[in-house]
Amino acid sequence: FKAPSTDHPALYRDLLRTNRVHWIAEEPPAELIRDKMMECHFRFRHQMALVPCVLTLNQDGSVWVTLVKPARAITPGQFAVFYKGDECLGSGKILRMGPSVYTMQQGKNREEGPKKEEIDKIEPAT
Repeated sequence: FKAPSTDHPALYRDLLRTNRVHWIAEEPPAELIRDKMMECHFRFRHQMALVPCVLTLNQDGSVWVTLVKPARAITPGQFAVFYKGDECLGSGKILRMGPSVYTMQQGKNREEGPKKEEIDKIEPAT
């Protein structure tokens, strides 16, 4: 897919999943273990500004990263690096991403009528 411009909504995403996170302190932060989620910051390119996010810990040690605002050009294979203040908490390789802002906008723009398969399932009255 090639977007028509560098700022096209298809390039922006606000949800991604990493593999098992490598924590600097050998284990997930206490807050993340206790609450199963934690606010922090992340970046996936060396020079980029830190982006506020919420981490959700999965049982396998991976995390879902929900960004406060969508970021551009996140790509599977890049590393998500997490920070709390100036402290680097750890990193995980990006495996999957949620739908793009463009996909989400398309969904909102569609009429929310029942799908054909759902209509077919309705039993005729006897």
